[in-house]
Amino acid sequence: MVKVTMIDPHEAHFVAQERARQSAFFETYLPGESGFEGSAYRLAPANRLSNLNPAIRNIAERYYSDNAIAWHQHAAHGLSSQVCCLNFLMPLATRPEMLARLVQSALGGDLPEMLEVEKGPDGEPWFVGFEWIGRKDYLNEWPRTGSPKRGANVTSADAIVRFRQAGRVETLLIEWKYTESYGAPPEPKREAERLRRYQNIAFAPFGPLRSNADLKLPDLFWEPFYQLFRQQMLASRMQAVQEDGAERVRVLHIAPATNRRLTRVTSPAMRPIGDNAFKVYRSLLTEADDFISRSTESLFSPLIAEALAGDAWAKYLRSRYVFLADPASSSPNEMPTAQIPTSKLT
Repeated sequence: MVKVTMIDPHEAHFVAQERARQSAFFETYLPGESGFEGSAYRLAPANRLSNLNPAIRNIAERYYSDNAIAWHQHAAHGLSSQVCCLNFLMPLATRPEMLARLVQSALGGDLPEMLEVEKGPDGEPWFVGFEWIGRKDYLNEWPRTGSPKRGANVTSADAIVRFRQAGRVETLLIEWKYTESYGAPPEPKREAERLRRYQNIAFAPFGPLRSNADLKLPDLFWEPFYQLFRQQMLASRMQAVQEDGAERVRVLHIAPATNRRLTRVTSPAMRPIGDNAFKVYRSLLTEADDFISRSTESLFSPLIAEALAGDAWAKYLRSRYVFLADPASSSPNEMPTAQIPTSKLT
């Protein structure tokens, strides 16, 4: 008997849908700039700042330059997750009240007090940081000479926020996804170096993964698990030393609910555990609540809907990321409250 696999239309068409939507956005708001290499959803690399909300173009360039942060290869691509993250979160770096409501929506509990992460380009307090690598070489990744570069060649969280809730200082490392999906096997030539770096800090009692999970470290070298467990190790080490006073450090994963390909379990060794990558991953942790997965829609749609009519941040997101308003019968990226590169953008 031939087994027929039904393909969810959301899974099959999400990327094509977003390409069409970004093409339409560029045609309307950036006439004449799109069409790089024949793709209407791409800008020329030199025009990467046009891919950002106009309100943050100048300050983003200065922030990245001041902190020696690397722009991703596809920063001029309409489907860039780095750019998507900046468009959603950078305008909130100086809006702690809105940011507090976002964190409360993700974690539950009382409205938190947001704490400064670092100074912005004009010396003002910023309550969101980007491409965060920690203040020490926690994961044995930094170069032996010179300084590490945020956003390149070391584990970097797409964003970071700090807050005080219920009398405790906490940190969230934010991993941001847009249209990514995974499936390619890991490169064997990198296995030895990955084992050298992470073998002794991945599993309990020295790392965040359960030692009785009946898995070997190479089983986690499949994306998105490879990225997720590196983020979790970074969070675990930051918590161990209470970096910047944080008594708890967790990972918050944010992705569109309609990007269902992202939830596929890619590692063969993990397929017997379940069919949702984020639920499977969470089951591997010694403290399951250290990983939170939320959909972009559930976190941001209510804030956008409640924003004042003239709010430029909400207006831009509503115009550009139309998926926020898409009806979804389920949100496969969602996890209970208090409970990840290498795809090519072509």
